[in-house]
Amino acid sequence: MNEGFFEALAALGSENSVEQALLVEKIEAAMLKAAQKAYPYAEDDDIRVEIDPAAHRFDIYMKKSVVEGEPKTDYEVSYAQAKLTNPDCEIGDLVECLLDPVKFGRSIAQFAKQSIRTDLRTINRQQMMEKFESKERQIITVKVTQVDPLRGTVTVEYDHTELYLSRNEQLFTETMVDGKPVRVYEPLKEGQLIKVFVTTIANRDKRPIPRISRVDKGFVEKLFEQAIPEIADGTVEIHAVSREAGFRSKIAVSSHDPNVDAVGTCIGPHSSRINTVLKELHGEKIDIIPYSEDPEEFITRALAPATVISTTIADEETRSATVIVPNDQLSLAIGNKGQNAKLAAKLTGYKIDIKPEFPDPEPESDVDAEGYEILEDVGELNELDSAEA
Repeated sequence: MNEGFFEALAALGSENSVEQALLVEKIEAAMLKAAQKAYPYAEDDDIRVEIDPAAHRFDIYMKKSVVEGEPKTDYEVSYAQAKLTNPDCEIGDLVECLLDPVKFGRSIAQFAKQSIRTDLRTINRQQMMEKFESKERQIITVKVTQVDPLRGTVTVEYDHTELYLSRNEQLFTETMVDGKPVRVYEPLKEGQLIKVFVTTIANRDKRPIPRISRVDKGFVEKLFEQAIPEIADGTVEIHAVSREAGFRSKIAVSSHDPNVDAVGTCIGPHSSRINTVLKELHGEKIDIIPYSEDPEEFITRALAPATVISTTIADEETRSATVIVPNDQLSLAIGNKGQNAKLAAKLTGYKIDIKPEFPDPEPESDVDAEGYEILEDVGELNELDSAEA
């Protein structure tokens, strides 16, 4: 077999991240099938394929019956020819003879190629699942290898495997340009090491594709788990996370040890622990909320930093609540574009109707009227969130 075959063999193994020994095994099996198809009347153990990459040898052997005179079929070899390879043979013996793969024909070669491709797909699937199945819903550190300036897609590498971080899964902030909000994405550079969250493995049964993200709420949860040992060992529990990536997150925590303050533990001395998380999120604001089994108390806490006068569960079946806040806390409770109320609703799982302590049935100013419009928007957002959940 010429040098080109072994060069192609090495390239095939490299491109598919397959060890050469395993690849040789699969090619031997494919060529054995091809030979058996070319010689259908041969016994299974009559044909042997031998590939030696070190010696650059690729041989196919088949046992043929030794006959006197010229052979009449492809399953026979003349006594004179057989004596050249096995001097002790006799008429009627089976002698292993070297076959010429060229004589198999084009269709047999195509059959072998297809068999190898099938084996490689199976190997790649198994390797991908082995590598990433345990990483699902976990954080991994990857290296940025390419940034597409047009589409914004970022190519990263993890353990010799290429993954893709789409524009929608990258962190961003908003800034005003000519009176309009414009998204500014984090400046990722080639060679940079970043953390990403493996959200799922798509297409598991055919060609597994790990999906990665930096905006999924699970990213925040796992960052806290990495930064805070008490969360990792179960002393402090994360009950829920809600997130508007790039802007604000809320995380509800509790402690299983009466001597451990869950919120203080997450913040750390001089805010050291929370700052570790914030650094990775490029300054995204995070509210750490003490979890409560009492839904009214939980909702009240979830609306922080706003002050709440009262919270009432309006309907447990539809999971809706009414919250009364001081008039001067109304905007704070709702948040910019309804963000605070929306995050509180996602965190608690309740639709939250926020009302001022002293509502004015006839707003005297555009500012008040605008405030009530925001309240209606929040109601719509809560209904959408409930539908999504």
